[in-house]
Formats: sequence, structure tokens, C-alpha cells
Amino acid sequence: MSAHCQLTGSKPAFGNRVSNSHRRTSRRFDPNIQRKRYWLPSEGRYVRLVLSAKGIKTVDAIGVEAAVARVRARGNRV
Repeated sequence: MSAHCQLTGSKPAFGNRVSNSHRRTSRRFDPNIQRKRYWLPSEGRYVRLVLSAKGIKTVDAIGVEAAVARVRARGNRV
């Protein structure tokens, strides 16, 4: 599963691990990605979305219909 949110578009960020001796090695900050299934009443079916935790809160706030419309506007297939 790719580590990006279909709704918000958040992707992994990159930075450095800094040890006690201050040596730096590269690391990756992954978003909190979850697979979530929602009932889409307009189509009479379930849709499975790959969302970050913030994306799940956004769906709760704006509703699943508006969220699916935004995902489709981003060019993702639902």
C-alpha cells in the first residue's frame, strides 16, 4: 500500500535521525495511513478509501459524498 492519503494528498516526508554524537542518517516520516470503508448512498455501494488520520476526520466533518467528490477531483479512482 502506498503511503499517501487519497483525500489530503499527504505523503512521506524525509529528514535526518540525529544520534547522541550528532551524526546524521536519513529517515522517513510516514503519515498515519488507514484503509477505511464507507457506505456511499448515491451509488448504493461501499467505497474503500486509503486515508490518513486527518483525512478520516475530514470525512467525518464534510461527509462521505463531498469527500469522494474531492478524491475524484484529485484524479483518483474510487
